[in-house]
Amino acid sequence: MKNPKKVMVVFGTRPEAIKMAPVIRALRQKSSILCQVTVTAQHREMLDQVLKLFKIVPDFDLNLMKQGQTLTDITTRALCGLREVFQRELPDLVLVHGDTTTTFVAALAAFYAQIPVGHVEAGLRTGNKYSPFPEEMNRKLSSVLADLHFAPTETAKRNLLLEGVEPEKIFVTGNTVIDALLATLQPEYSFLDPHIQTILKQGGASRMILVTTHRRENLGEPMRQIYQALHSILELFPDTYVIFPVHKNPKVRKVVTEVLGSHPRVNLVEPMDYEPFVNLMARSHLIMTDSGGIQEEAPSLGIPVLVVRDTTERPEAVVAGTVSIVGTEYDSVFMELKRLLSDQSAYQKMAMASNPYGDGCAADRITEIILGN
Repeated sequence: MKNPKKVMVVFGTRPEAIKMAPVIRALRQKSSILCQVTVTAQHREMLDQVLKLFKIVPDFDLNLMKQGQTLTDITTRALCGLREVFQRELPDLVLVHGDTTTTFVAALAAFYAQIPVGHVEAGLRTGNKYSPFPEEMNRKLSSVLADLHFAPTETAKRNLLLEGVEPEKIFVTGNTVIDALLATLQPEYSFLDPHIQTILKQGGASRMILVTTHRRENLGEPMRQIYQALHSILELFPDTYVIFPVHKNPKVRKVVTEVLGSHPRVNLVEPMDYEPFVNLMARSHLIMTDSGGIQEEAPSLGIPVLVVRDTTERPEAVVAGTVSIVGTEYDSVFMELKRLLSDQSAYQKMAMASNPYGDGCAADRITEIILGN
């Protein structure tokens, strides 16, 4: 009897775990595949929340996270830790996701061990190596090292072709985040946070804006301008209120508290687990974020998204009309928020646009491709 193909899935952060959970589930449904999971835990607490939600028990946990860690710290510790795991287990394929430091380092460690690499969510690009930082270079470097490229869209495939990746190594699969999203939504979801539950029960005459910000390049003055624009909008539209899960970075918290902390219709809450957050997104009127993943998820929910960044590696949603890039300057953020809150036809045009990121079957496609290669 032929031995099963050993596939080792490696990730280290909450977004990676969310997007790889459907892949792990699909791989483990195949008797011809032995799926192992290794986490670097470059993020610890937020990663553990997702592991618990999707019932993923890692086979190997490097537990790398330390207070004050730098990119160099994460890179060197992960490289040494993954070298030992790969030498011990000798997987037939290492599967990585997206654009984190863990992604690049796992691909590099696999290359050193001469193990093939599969890259899920391959081909995203902004064209600016410092925006977002360090993600843009993490994904470009991972693409150079990868053997199988699972591109979420045709645009991502074109990016890879322009960089010289062989066409036969690129597979357009859709984005696995849609798989995770659809598996997590609950129409009758009840929030454990009684404050959020009370806010949402207001319904009717109130419109909820969901806000998240965390990008390094937005720290400081860019975030201050974003929050000041939001404050002005709340004053202009008394039927609006904000729920803002605030990132644990103290630099984010300081500015959020200074600008928005005292406003009676701003609700600053702790970072949320994936399940309640997805279900909160589904109940939002609109979303303002600098997150990449939310740009993919919200279009499936019919929620307009304002991206407070100057660039995006996910242009498909902009082209489709579900996402608007508004930058970080006060005037541009204020004007776009005002437009969507006062112009119902503009709002509906964004809300009704089609989602370019897939049908929820990406993980199954990736699994079949792995079996065929």
